[in-house]
Amino acid sequence: MLQALEDSVKYIKHKIGDFTPEVGIVLGTGLGALVNEIDIPHSIMYSSIPNFPISTLEFHSGKLIFGTLNGKKVVAMQGRLHYYEGYSMQQITFPIRVMKLLGITHLFVSNAAGSLNPEFRKGELMIIHDHINLQPESPLRGLNHTNLGPRFPDMSQPYNHDLIEKGLHIAREAHITCHKGVYVAVTGPNLETKAEYKYLRVIGGDAVGMSTVPEIIVANHMGLPVFAISVLTDEGFPADLKPVSVEEIIETAAKAEPKMTLILSKLISGL
Repeated sequence: MLQALEDSVKYIKHKIGDFTPEVGIVLGTGLGALVNEIDIPHSIMYSSIPNFPISTLEFHSGKLIFGTLNGKKVVAMQGRLHYYEGYSMQQITFPIRVMKLLGITHLFVSNAAGSLNPEFRKGELMIIHDHINLQPESPLRGLNHTNLGPRFPDMSQPYNHDLIEKGLHIAREAHITCHKGVYVAVTGPNLETKAEYKYLRVIGGDAVGMSTVPEIIVANHMGLPVFAISVLTDEGFPADLKPVSVEEIIETAAKAEPKMTLILSKLISGL
């Protein structure tokens, strides 16, 4: 892994010159429009970066975007990677390690998720303050490289408390409905059954999705403060469960995206 990381970072630095990003951003399903707010001097396709996994989803662009957002130098993943695409957890989180080695000091993550909490409705936002990991493998499984992080990283506060409170404050000021809740990570790509939705709610979940947690684990392993936010694109309420398509999820995410973009932009500008 260390050699692969070194090769990727060397290639990217050759492309971006003396640009050093301060903030890393991961844009989830249907949530790529934040790049329109970035003044972009450099853009690199995943497929051209040595050892970099390639997003296999038709609605994910697969680009690393380098630029300035509200005065901060950022690198944004326009198109994230998922375990259900067939990649290992180490491959999914490889870009997080690359961004850290490029110089980022904070990580911001977005995703589209299904609501499990009847008080959290479709089209609203949820800032993640904790998670439950039901995915079958940890990205830290295997040989630990101590120069990347400790063998047993603490996960008692995986999401930065100050950023959470600031994000909630920004939402209130802008009259945006934004909750704070627990995200449950599952493998996917299938959506959940009625019994599974009920189970996920019983164990403490407020929203469910197929991403984010591997990246959060690796960010904590490398000492990166994290902020994560979900756009709630569907509702997993067993008593009134309706079929949902990926197209509907993307459409709902796109409608709610400006609210998420506002919160992320203001948070990043205030760092």
